[in-house]
Amino acid sequence: MSTPSSNQLPRSFGAVPRTGVIYVMEKAAARGFTAGDPNWVNLGQGAPETGNLPGSPPRLDSIPINMCAREYAPVAGLSRLREAVAELYNRRFRGGKSSQYGPENVAISAGGRAGLTRIAAALDRIHLGHFLPDYTAYEELLELFRDFLPIPILCKDRRLPNAEQLREEIVGRGLGGLLLSNPCNPTGDLVHGENLKKWLELSRELSCAMIFDEFYSHYVYTDDVQPGGANSAAAFVEDVNQDAILIVDGLTKNWRYPGLRLSWTLGPKAVVEAIASAGSFLDGGAPHPIQEAAIPLLEASVAEQEARSIQKEFGRKRKFMLQRLRELGLLIDFEPSGGFYCFASLENLPPQLSNCMDFFHAALAKKVITVPGHFFDVNPGQRRSHLPSRLQQFVRLSFGPSMQEIKLGLERIAEIVYN
Repeated sequence: MSTPSSNQLPRSFGAVPRTGVIYVMEKAAARGFTAGDPNWVNLGQGAPETGNLPGSPPRLDSIPINMCAREYAPVAGLSRLREAVAELYNRRFRGGKSSQYGPENVAISAGGRAGLTRIAAALDRIHLGHFLPDYTAYEELLELFRDFLPIPILCKDRRLPNAEQLREEIVGRGLGGLLLSNPCNPTGDLVHGENLKKWLELSRELSCAMIFDEFYSHYVYTDDVQPGGANSAAAFVEDVNQDAILIVDGLTKNWRYPGLRLSWTLGPKAVVEAIASAGSFLDGGAPHPIQEAAIPLLEASVAEQEARSIQKEFGRKRKFMLQRLRELGLLIDFEPSGGFYCFASLENLPPQLSNCMDFFHAALAKKVITVPGHFFDVNPGQRRSHLPSRLQQFVRLSFGPSMQEIKLGLERIAEIVYN
């Protein structure tokens, strides 16, 4: 009998897919990358800079652990934190509305993926629409649970649909639900204002649940930002316990604390109960001390101050990256209205750089990390394996790092393009 190699799975285990960001970080690590190495520039990172920004609130630098915090927290989250989340959304988005979020409408999770996984476990046997392109980790999430069927929706010119187009997709594909990042990761497209209101009207009319991943909702660069400095579907929910609208957000991006791994889900009370039940066997709940530490961060004035500082500083970095990429010959279909990424086309670059994987390896040789576009062609189960990716000439570049790092990374990309 042959002995399996050390990197070969025993027969009782199956292969587990890796997200695009994990793939590129492993390739970078193989070339010597370590976090904080000044010789490397990570334009592939899915995290914002975490230090002080001009005008941002004081940063959290320690987390006390009192006697109570040594114990497990409830799976659904600490009641005080759930209440703080509900109050934040009511103050920001639901002023004057008779239906208000309460703590029973909030579930706390240990990070966004945990929150989304709980939702996936609670879904019934429906057709669940998802957009192309979108967040790379959705591929693994949509593949893991087999009760619902993922249905891809191609975004024309990589733009999210308007309400009339969305109606055709929901009715034509028999969708019982939709999952999307808003703002979109990687394109930065944004559903907001009157269009977002019409989306929620469709949800009610067609009984189609909508799951909004709002992790970038502070990173909005439009002139009509909702009160409180953020964009959220919560502003257009009529009845918090009847509208099948779920909102997932957390400290990772919008408060710039990715290391704390804390998220929340808002939705109808009955759905939140189901999500918490799923959490009892999936993850057991978020760490107690981190939940305690998060409560002051959710005070409305603190959240708005953070959002405004993000929009000013990241707006500056966004403007710089867009200008420099265009100078280098990379094409931008449309300027990102949200998030901290540029999803750029390589089609006008020399042939040896016009494919996203070739570009990725060329940049990696210069110690610059990028994310190839085909990873955002979400394809659970590889059901479209016979087709080439529509996104193989695209790359995602992050303006999440500091301006200094962004400038250095783009200088090195210029060396690749011009040489």
